[in-house]
Amino acid sequence: MQNKGNITVRRAQASDLQIVNKLLYQVEDLHRVGRPDLFKPGEKKYTDGQLLDIFLCDRTPVFVAEEGEQVLGYVFCILQETKGSKAMFDHTTLYIDDLCVDECARGKGVGKILYDYTLDYARSLGCHNVTLHVWDKNPGARTFYEKMGMGIQQTTMEVIL
Repeated sequence: MQNKGNITVRRAQASDLQIVNKLLYQVEDLHRVGRPDLFKPGEKKYTDGQLLDIFLCDRTPVFVAEEGEQVLGYVFCILQETKGSKAMFDHTTLYIDDLCVDECARGKGVGKILYDYTLDYARSLGCHNVTLHVWDKNPGARTFYEKMGMGIQQTTMEVIL
């Protein structure tokens, strides 16, 4: 657990299911608006059972930021290892699968607190880097991550058939 002012970051737990689901719907809405050809409306990304399994697994830590007892956001992480490649050095990456700040808490520094906590966590594990994907239809997220010092590692391109 880590404190930044009045905001605390900690591992997600079973009691966070309801708020995490609410935030997942906010992300789903953003993705659905940007890519209605890919994202189904109103569908949950995970069942409650899947979320609990993710919360408990050390390879997929989820952290929440809270003020008092109000959860303001989360970050879903995945530890990825590259080993035995002929072309690449062995290394561990912490992949940010999803970072969301509640709509009512945006602009208050919660995203930066979650991001900084994630970097500190990755360093504590000896990770080489932290990576994530940003949808092209989400320029606000791209701007946020660029302000955090992230740069493009690779670009995924597509043609819709």
